[in-house]
Amino acid sequence: MKLILAENAGFCFGVNRAVELAAGLKGKNAKTIGPIIHNKNVIRSLEKDGIGMAGSVGELEDGATAVICSHGAAKEVYDELERRGMDFVDATCPFVKRIHTIAREESSAGRLVIIIGDGAHTEIKAICTRCDRYLVFKDDKGLEKWLNADENNKNLPISLMSQTTMDLNIWENTCKTVKKQCTNFKTFGTICSATSLRQEESAKLAEVCDAVIVIGDRQSANTRRLYELCLEICGIAALAEDANDIPEELLQLKNSYLTVGITAGASTPKRIIEEVMKKMNDELKDLNNELSPAEERTDIREDFDSASTVAESNPEFIENGDAATNGTGGETADPAARTESPESETEERELSFEELLDQSFKTLTTGEKVTGIITGFSTGEIYLDLGTKHAGYIPMTEISEDATVKAEDIYKVGDEIEAFVVRVNDVEGTAMLSKKRLDTVNGWENVEEACENKATMEGTVIEDNKGGVVAVVKGVRVFIPSSQTGVPKDGELSALLKKKVKLKITEVNRARRRVVGSIRLVDNELNRERAAKVWDVIEVGMKFGGVVKSMTSYGVFVDIGGVDGMAHISELSWQRVKHPSEVCKVGDEVEVYVISFDPEKKKISLGIRNPADNPWARFTEGFNEQDIIKAKVVKLMPFGAFAEVIPGVDGLIHISQISDKRIGKPGDALSEGQVVDCKITSIDNEKQKVWLSIRALIEQVADEKTQDADAPDTIVAVSEEGSLEIDDSLKDD
Repeated sequence: MKLILAENAGFCFGVNRAVELAAGLKGKNAKTIGPIIHNKNVIRSLEKDGIGMAGSVGELEDGATAVICSHGAAKEVYDELERRGMDFVDATCPFVKRIHTIAREESSAGRLVIIIGDGAHTEIKAICTRCDRYLVFKDDKGLEKWLNADENNKNLPISLMSQTTMDLNIWENTCKTVKKQCTNFKTFGTICSATSLRQEESAKLAEVCDAVIVIGDRQSANTRRLYELCLEICGIAALAEDANDIPEELLQLKNSYLTVGITAGASTPKRIIEEVMKKMNDELKDLNNELSPAEERTDIREDFDSASTVAESNPEFIENGDAATNGTGGETADPAARTESPESETEERELSFEELLDQSFKTLTTGEKVTGIITGFSTGEIYLDLGTKHAGYIPMTEISEDATVKAEDIYKVGDEIEAFVVRVNDVEGTAMLSKKRLDTVNGWENVEEACENKATMEGTVIEDNKGGVVAVVKGVRVFIPSSQTGVPKDGELSALLKKKVKLKITEVNRARRRVVGSIRLVDNELNRERAAKVWDVIEVGMKFGGVVKSMTSYGVFVDIGGVDGMAHISELSWQRVKHPSEVCKVGDEVEVYVISFDPEKKKISLGIRNPADNPWARFTEGFNEQDIIKAKVVKLMPFGAFAEVIPGVDGLIHISQISDKRIGKPGDALSEGQVVDCKITSIDNEKQKVWLSIRALIEQVADEKTQDADAPDTIVAVSEEGSLEIDDSLKDD
């Protein structure tokens, strides 16, 4: 027989915190309101230290210190404690506290809170007191039955959450049901990360073992679920509260097993796990050196049927406190119905009792480099399992220079972190760690090497000041002067804050702890590469996407990919432009085309206005010489006035063509913005110029009037037949 102990068996962060808080009240007349955790051994141990248990606030005598259990308490409990003015310590698991907040906020928003879990459990009861309207279902089947009972239920605003120790498969199936049937829903992943990790690990353990022992109290919800999971996958599993509770059937059949896995619920003390391991190791000593392979396991399972059972399951759902039973009760699910176990690999270790003890009581020293596995998060801290008697934690100030960064955005439960030991507290059994300091030590070596090799590094900008910005590179603060940031003189350095930038290290002075870097050097290097590509392919008429880099009174400079080209003011728009700022501004993305270029002088002339929109083409299509038009006076000059024929095409009205009378200046007869009738007297397509005349139109009208005055009084018309006819209106004359 071989024994495999699960990596994460035993106390989770929340349970460990609750027990430590309660144990720290020794000699202070403290009592827990209900069991601090669901483990009889822990409760008995606390009672020996004088920390008793009360069933309610009413059972507490005046002057006593109350302890809220790890599963939380009803809102009324807090109200009663406050009313009586009693001191209390809140040992509620932070993960459970988070559900209280979510439930309260969602309920206040008028939504129906639906909780998936054990309706009789303390945790669920406490959550329900934070809601105005709620439903509690045992699993997805109960929820689906309720949804199908009334079509209106599917349209209700629903906020779905679960007990922290919920089975992952049940939760996933529940989410699928809601997404498929409901029209207005929110889902909140409230299963404790430690629970998820233990379930995944236990599933992998059960797959490779012939039998599994799950250690923990039968009243513990997460322990029961681990047992059900292992039984479902492995087929042979025992739930034992301590070493004396290991089923005799398992010990008698020990010669039939090749491997036995051992795991434990989140409320199981390490001492109990060690006792079970010791007993199993003692049993191993009685075996012969040669172990026979396991025989057909059908008979073993039959003999093992009565080895261990699970407490009866709770009602399928509870609606606002009223129980309504439905469904299968406490029956174990069909193994065939279970979904595939998670893909993530869980490391298992084969340990003897002596090895376990050696690892468990390993000590830590300040300045030591350690590696830990993340077990949970709280506000401002990350908690780690270091494989020692000390519980490790890293304050966020020792993770990152950026105070706005959240631990959950960088890491997840199960990740490994290497860090320095900053402080060890043997009394509390904790060790404060720093990842930032370790990164800094490694970082100095990296930046020195990068400076020597002129290598490009990446960092995050965390500060800006008058002189420049500060970026963190490999845990080292690097100062970047304003001139080396790549930001224009009139630009804002704050635009770089929280951005990842590439830079080169230009100076390292370890003695003064000074490092200087340059973003501009990287930009220049990149621009040279991009410019070479542009010059290789550039042609007249080729289009580029560019960015306006700077602006003058006569045009703008546009970066088309490492190369700057100049677009003259006349090439910005087909409309009359007085200043480039009327068309664009620095930083604008524009599409340009190449008018001309000189590779030797490295000059490029660009156009922004679209040739297809050339107004001259539209003018020549719609206008001809001698056409009479309306034009708008746009500019007065000493020699005449310019009038807009169509947007983009202006014609000149020479001073001699403004009036049929002599005028001193154009302003004597015209004003800017005035619309006048005039005649197109000449069009030069080659030079794209138009000449207009108001005088010509005046003279034309005068000639027509003269002709009308000279006409005969008698109007004679020739009919189609050729005879002469006199207009009837003139017969009397």
